[in-house]
Order: sequence, then C-alpha cells, then structure tokens
Amino acid sequence: MKTQRMRFSCHSCRKRLEYSPGEPPCEVLKGWLTVSCWKGLGFVERYNFCSFSCLKSWVEVQVPKIPKVFLESFKDD
Repeated sequence: MKTQRMRFSCHSCRKRLEYSPGEPPCEVLKGWLTVSCWKGLGFVERYNFCSFSCLKSWVEVQVPKIPKVFLESFKDD
C-alpha cells in the first residue's frame, strides 16, 4: 500500500517539502511562512514561503512600481 504524501512548495523559489499525513504540519513546516490573501466572499488564496527572503522577493513583485519618469518630474532643475 502506497502512503499518500502531502506536498508544499515555496511560491517564490519553488523549493518542495513533502510529508506524510500523520506528521504534524507545525513540525514539518517549522520556519515556513504562509500568507493568506482574501479575494472575495469566502475565497482565500494561500501562498507558502520557505524563508523571509522568498517572502520579501514575492512582496516586492506585488508592489506597484512608480515610473522613473514620474519621479523625475519633481526635480527642481
């Protein structure tokens, strides 16, 4: 009989972590981070990260960038 394995992967670097259903996730995922993002009524997306560095990389991509041209328009030249 084949044991079903649970699988987590880092949303940033794609590092994978597998564990058996009998193992407590709090022990297996020690040090990992999970972010929940509410998308609507009863709909939540969850993102898993293996480190704060991976979470930081993901967050930086999510934040809108201010165009350089816009910022340069405020110079006092």
